[in-house]
Amino acid sequence: MSATLDGKVALVAGATRGAGRGIAVELGAAGATVYVTGRSTRERRSEYDRPETIEDTADLVTEAGGRGIAVPTDHLDPAQVRALVDRIAAEQGRLDVLVNDIWGGENLFEWEAPVWEHDLDKGLRLLRLAVETHAITSHHALPLLLRNEGGLVVEMTDGTAEYNRDTYRNSFFYDLAKTAVLRMAFSLGHELGSRGGTAVALTPGWMRSEIMLDHFGVTEESWRDALESEPHFGISESPRYVGRAVAALAADPRVNRWNGQSLSGGRLAQVYGFTDLDGSRPDAWRYIVEVQDAGKPAAPAGYR
Repeated sequence: MSATLDGKVALVAGATRGAGRGIAVELGAAGATVYVTGRSTRERRSEYDRPETIEDTADLVTEAGGRGIAVPTDHLDPAQVRALVDRIAAEQGRLDVLVNDIWGGENLFEWEAPVWEHDLDKGLRLLRLAVETHAITSHHALPLLLRNEGGLVVEMTDGTAEYNRDTYRNSFFYDLAKTAVLRMAFSLGHELGSRGGTAVALTPGWMRSEIMLDHFGVTEESWRDALESEPHFGISESPRYVGRAVAALAADPRVNRWNGQSLSGGRLAQVYGFTDLDGSRPDAWRYIVEVQDAGKPAAPAGYR
């Protein structure tokens, strides 16, 4: 990635691991200054109790060629988010890209559990983490983003609008959360478009996050070993792939053509020409519909 975002400032909210980390690193590789936030620091872990930290992400951003700045932030706390945005305004005087990637729900939803059987406290906590955090962050950050024309908001979710419209997504609470974020991008597109900004919803495919790799007992280098137990994992992608999608959007002078739309990393790779780290272009959502959900044998080669 060439330094196409020199002088640009980004906030990746929820950048400790997974897509957020991949996005932050790729924005850095394009030359941006990237504020990375989350609750897991070298001094204190969140309830995930995992080793990844925002400081590690910031270091990776800097190593990639940008400038990474870690700011511990609980995005459910409006005061903390307001202080974060005030800091960015004081230090940079601008915000060009906001990525709402806060999630934190992997341990809260129960697969295929109907709403009356699902733990209510966990379900409501999931909604707060996945939806309320995005609203709080947008409320405080968008006035700064709108100081300059061309600002971009990326709402990270799971599944395209078309796919989620017709597909039950794991549980009532998970389904509701991911659909709500899609609608957020549509609404923000309406509110930002006439004011010089752009908002999109973006989904990765089957992403090889740290948590997913641990689930299969593999690493990024050995991930193909998981194909023995889950052949469809062959369509998977690294977190850097969706990161390159965000970097491409941020560098596009005509990014407003996507305003209010639901996008996938695989679709944008076909438009912008970027690849995953291995040189492939996984098109996971087309594969999921045409192969995986159709009950066909795994055959990812034609989709990457």
